[in-house]
Amino acid sequence: MGIVKISDDLHDEIRKSSSVMSRSINSQAEFWIKMGMLAELNPTLTFHEIIKEQLLKETLTVGEVING
Repeated sequence: MGIVKISDDLHDEIRKSSSVMSRSINSQAEFWIKMGMLAELNPTLTFHEIIKEQLLKETLTVGEVING
């Protein structure tokens, strides 16, 4: 684990989004970092295509994730 310095404005946006998405602030930041990295590595894919690709790599189905 490390410490990353970010602007107060970005921190506020992460905090707001984490509340809406029911994630911790750290989890929201990690999600945005991961999505940004995947988008840079796959510039021709849409957000939805990236998400679908990541879900297909996992062993759980969406139904299993939703139903716990």
